[in-house]
Amino acid sequence: MRTLAVSCAVIALSSLALGCSPIEPSEEGRGGSSKQDLLYVWAFDSDKQSSDFLAVVQADADADDYGEVIETVPVGLAGGAHHTEHRMPDDKIFFANAFAGGTTFLFDAGGPGTPRIAGSFRSRASFTFPHSFERLPSGNVLATFQNLGEGNVLAGGLVELDAAGKFVRGSEAADPADPELRPYSLVILPKIDRVVSTTADMRGQLRATSIQVWRLSDLQLLKTIQLPSGERGDENVMPAEPRALPDGETVIVNSFSCGLFMLSELDSLEPQARYLRNFPYQPPHRCALAVLAGSFWIQTVPTSEALVSLDLSDPTAPTVVQELKLGEDYRPHWISADQTQNRIVATGRGAMEHRVVLVSLDPKTGRMTIAPNGGGDLAGSAGIRFDRTDWPHGSTGPATPHGALYRH
Repeated sequence: MRTLAVSCAVIALSSLALGCSPIEPSEEGRGGSSKQDLLYVWAFDSDKQSSDFLAVVQADADADDYGEVIETVPVGLAGGAHHTEHRMPDDKIFFANAFAGGTTFLFDAGGPGTPRIAGSFRSRASFTFPHSFERLPSGNVLATFQNLGEGNVLAGGLVELDAAGKFVRGSEAADPADPELRPYSLVILPKIDRVVSTTADMRGQLRATSIQVWRLSDLQLLKTIQLPSGERGDENVMPAEPRALPDGETVIVNSFSCGLFMLSELDSLEPQARYLRNFPYQPPHRCALAVLAGSFWIQTVPTSEALVSLDLSDPTAPTVVQELKLGEDYRPHWISADQTQNRIVATGRGAMEHRVVLVSLDPKTGRMTIAPNGGGDLAGSAGIRFDRTDWPHGSTGPATPHGALYRH
């Protein structure tokens, strides 16, 4: 009954009139189920009347219930389930934000039964609206917070949290070099004592064009750099997701306006930002998350209804390996990979609004295929269905998945 006690306590965060009924852990081995190879999907109620919830999906392709939602954990808040961490931490306690609700939840997936809510928070010091999370070598978390105070008046910054979500330190991001910046995502470069963060406004009110370079050891902001534009002239608008190349010194970053850039000399007084290329872009279908698997960059390109794989063996001259079409009106947004980097989970918009799509990746060639989706077979359409009426936690109707990460 541990899950019941925690879930009921969290329900007090919300004005939702949710039923608080026990969520019993599933028995080990039921129906041939494997409790080791799982996918956790962070989803919100599509009509935003019921609670956000964590869905546990069977990811073992040899299990009888492969591709099925086997458990759910509602949090008691219709907060707009958004980003999770991209990779499962060693202790299997991970952060997941409900951005519109300004709240982040910690889920403990380390036990053999149903995951439990291990805590939640809104602001930390004066920093509000947390967004993205990356693990530090110490096991602590470095997070971007979009704002200071309520609303969207002031830029937030970087905040270090301990593994339980408690405040350790923070630094503000505001810089006259880009008055429209709002910290969005980040990448940590311990080798050169640096952090790179991007600056995109989650509310869509501002059009930042910069990235920021920080010193990791004391979180001092060192430089705000305007990204160059490309052939279209707008490729630098709303920088999105940075990823570190294997050298630990060079960063590739994309933008919501479908540009791709390389950042180098980040440990110098004059870091460099170089435009590399763009992807097809037709608003409102913005490029979003990416996976870096070895030397391959996998990019969501919703205008093309595809994931695009690039070879970055020479990062100054990326070459297209493959464009994997997901389906008609499939507009991918979130992707993350498992620890082996041979499986990708994707969620999105359009025809993907109520689906989770599993993709196989060959990390040696960068080529992808749509994986069998088990119980989510849609008679020719890819995806595990989230447009259902009933869930393990109740009859709350269709849900929209967003962040997702693998556990094995």
